[in-house]
Formats: sequence, structure tokens, C-alpha cells
Amino acid sequence: MGDKRQQQGAVRAVVQWRGDSRARRDHFVRLFADRMLADEWTGVLLLDADFRIVEANPMAGGIFGGDRSAWAGQPADVWAETLGLPLPFGRSLLQGEAFRNRKLAWSKDGVSREVVVDGDALVSGGEVIGAYLLFHDVTPWMMLEEQVRRSDRLKMIGQVAAGTAHEIRNPLTAIKGFVQLMKKSFDERQMTKEQEYAHIVLSELDRVQELVGEFLLLSKSKETKLSSMRLGYVMREMMPMLRNEATLHDIVLLYETKPDLPPVLADKEMLKQVILNLGKNAIEAMGKGGRLLIRERHGGPALSGFVAVEVCDSGPGIPKAALDRIFDPFYTTKENGTGLGLSICQRIVHDLGGRISVASSEAGTVFTVLIPCVPSGPGGQASGGGAFPRDDV
Repeated sequence: MGDKRQQQGAVRAVVQWRGDSRARRDHFVRLFADRMLADEWTGVLLLDADFRIVEANPMAGGIFGGDRSAWAGQPADVWAETLGLPLPFGRSLLQGEAFRNRKLAWSKDGVSREVVVDGDALVSGGEVIGAYLLFHDVTPWMMLEEQVRRSDRLKMIGQVAAGTAHEIRNPLTAIKGFVQLMKKSFDERQMTKEQEYAHIVLSELDRVQELVGEFLLLSKSKETKLSSMRLGYVMREMMPMLRNEATLHDIVLLYETKPDLPPVLADKEMLKQVILNLGKNAIEAMGKGGRLLIRERHGGPALSGFVAVEVCDSGPGIPKAALDRIFDPFYTTKENGTGLGLSICQRIVHDLGGRISVASSEAGTVFTVLIPCVPSGPGGQASGGGAFPRDDV
């Protein structure tokens, strides 16, 4: 008798659940829709039957920039044209022409972004009432692939350069030794003209030796000794050298510290070499007069595990055609450059687990170096990211 009552109770529960199933389903669908609109990794655009924007989630605003509340009511193609976006879809989307993984790439203010787009129509009662678009930002993955390609190319070039450098260095040492002996003999005999010639030869040999050293550094970087450090401490040690160089060229050097930055995991000497090289490049690019700004900042929401250092100059900028090749070995826009400085900087930054990028316009150039933070531990982060106040520089 008891078993029969239990069975009847179970049946009534199922009937009641089915009776409420539509309301339950609608509730879950609404929850899912709200969650999709709030998703931090997927941009969402909802369009009506006239191809006008009905809704855009915060992530879409983050990807494309601008005030997303002002997008409402705009036709999607007009919206895209305003932002300078080459849309990979059209109004045929409202005719049921669904698509997946279409590429959308663009550049703004020297920064490149890439997303893949999914789109389909929204149908109610057999009638198309609009469409949805999902944007997945794949910029970090594209950057990673590019880094791998560059690293492979750099490794191959470095191996060739190393072999060449070793073959050059041995006879170079012998030549330099004999020229030094000749110069000493000229000095003893007070042969002024010959002394000058020997001095020129030794200067050029030193230049070749420096180039050979860069070849070897390009092929195999120094042993990386990672340790926890404050970015400001590194800047404090390096800034006097850069200040002297700036003074010689009548350039104003500014440093903006960020006191709340977490400690970074890096090799101090390598990091100093990178920032110093970028700073000197900026000074050379400006010539006489100008402004050099070095500032610290957080990596941002998408790069929360990094701290950024920006080296900003007020020079003439880098030609657009040169930007894509700026980190290639042996590529240079300088008359007497070797084309190895930025390649070595990129190699060092990658060895530190970071990233380096460049943006340029007629108003100047900005190199951004991202350095990984120390992984969070039980003790949490220390305080005082900046090492000294702005007035100290």
C-alpha cells in the first residue's frame, strides 16, 4: 500500500514538473542569455530585422572601443564604417546565411587586433526577427604565433651568425694584436701620420669586434637569472646613464612611476639592457631636442599577469612599411646601424617570458615591454612598486 502511494506521488510530481517546464525553460534561457551578455571573453551584438543594433555587451565595447550605448539604433554596416571596420558579413545574414569563424582584422592607432566572428539569424514563429553576432578576440593567440615564427627565424639566423662570428673573431684578434704592436712602434719613433692611421684601424677593429659580439648574443643569449624585483629599482640604476645621453642631445627625459605595481620576475641586467637600448634608439631618432617619456603601468585586464614599461619619444615616427620588419635581424633604418639592436631586445624579452611591441605615428613612437609579474603566493604582493618620485629624474 505504501509503495503504491509513493508511485502516485512521483507521478504527480512529474506531471507538475512538466506543467511548469515551459516557465522553467524560459527561466533557464533568460539566465543563459544574461550570462552570455555579461561574458568577459565573448563580444555580442544583437540586430533587429532592419539590421540595426539592438544590444551590445561590455566585451563588444572593449573589443571595438567607443561608447556602446551610442550604437543602439545604428545599422550595423554604418556602425562598422564609422569605426573603420571591414565587416566580414552583410545583410544576407537576415536571410538565414549563417557563418562561423570568419576573420575580422584591423589596426587603430598602430595597434592591431584580430577577432573571429560567428553569426546567425534569430527566428520566432517561422519569421526572421533579427540576428546575433559573436566576436571572439584571438589577438593574444595571433601574437603568440607571430612570436613563435619570429623566434624560429631568429634562431636559424643566429646559428648562421654564430658560425660566421667565430670564424671572424679568431683572425680579428691576431690582426688587432699586430696593429697594436705597429702603433707602439710608431709611437716610439714619433711617426705622427702612421700613428693616426693605426688609431683609425684599431677603432674600426673595435667596431667589428662589437658587431661580432652582437652576432654571438643574437645566436645564444646569456644565461637568464630570474629573480623577484621591483621595476622601479631597476629603473633607478639605469636612469642616470640614459639621462646623460639625453642631456647631450638637448632632450627632456621624464619618468612616470607607478607605486602600486607588483614585483616582476626578470633578470635585472638583461632588463636594463633592453630599456637602455630602447631609450638610446629613441634619443637617436629625435636628434637634437625633443621629449623622452618612460612610464610604468599595469598590463591591463587582458594582461593582468604583466607589468608594462613604455618608452615614448616625440620623434618623426617609424614609416608604416618598416613597422612589420622593425624586429627582423639586420633590418635597420639608420645609416650606420647593424639592425641587431631591436632583434636582441626582442630575444631578451622573450627569454624573460615577456612581450615587446611598437606603435608609431607622426607624433612619435611608443615601444611597450611587458614583463611577467611574480606569481601570487601566500604572502601576497609587496607594496611600493615605484622606486622613487617623479622629481628625482
